[in-house]
Amino acid sequence: MPDTPPFPLTLDGSSVLHQMFRFDWSAWRRLENSAREYTVAELSALLGAMEKGAGGERPNQSALFAQLGHKGDLMLVHFRDSIEQLAVVERDLARTELGAFLQPTHSYLSLVELGLYESSVKTYAALTAEGIEPLSDQWDQRLEEMTDRQATAMSSRLFPAIPETKYLCFYPMDKRRGEQVNWYSVPMPDRARMMHEHGLIGRRFAGTVKQIISGSIGLDDWEWGVDLFADDPGVFKKLIYEMRFDEASALYGLFGAFYVGVRLPVSQLGSWLAVEHR
Repeated sequence: MPDTPPFPLTLDGSSVLHQMFRFDWSAWRRLENSAREYTVAELSALLGAMEKGAGGERPNQSALFAQLGHKGDLMLVHFRDSIEQLAVVERDLARTELGAFLQPTHSYLSLVELGLYESSVKTYAALTAEGIEPLSDQWDQRLEEMTDRQATAMSSRLFPAIPETKYLCFYPMDKRRGEQVNWYSVPMPDRARMMHEHGLIGRRFAGTVKQIISGSIGLDDWEWGVDLFADDPGVFKKLIYEMRFDEASALYGLFGAFYVGVRLPVSQLGSWLAVEHR
């Protein structure tokens, strides 16, 4: 083992589920008008409550998006306090009448994550200077005290409300572990420096983009999920393009499929599902 742990501390918040669906328009058109009306009303009541959320410090909301491209027609994003609550959401949606018309094309499970690279480097060094043995009970206790303070201070970022923007861009990503470079073998101070530089680019777009990072190691196929919320879809291209040039992304970033959607308020769901042109 190295003198100090090679991994940074992280704070975990809301459990997050992304659901992507293709809608069975052919079967939907075959329904009687009365059946369609009932189905829309049932789902609107369920999603309306989810869209509103719980309010307070932990909103626990859901949001619906009309997805663009061949990857699906609808995208749902859910933020909850636990994975168990996400399982209930998934079940409740599936057993609605409209659930029979929703064909899953993709999903993604993760936890809102705040990485504490800089705090970890400083805290590890301070504890080592005090002569506290790494990974000892005293070490773990001091780290727990530090992370508890950080979690309290950053509660609103750990349990966020879903931004009321028009567009969403979601994508998963990894850090490279290949033959030429391996993120996980780089010394932590160097990783902290790269992540700090990476974050500076994101801060330049803070007024136009709301970014929520979620960790998915052990939960899904990639290591992180990234949600970008904005009122101008062009800003997604600008932000991600600029980030490709920093060291953390240029050398170590691997990106999965991108999913883009237009916000679909539940109040407009009936219009979206209408079989006649409006």
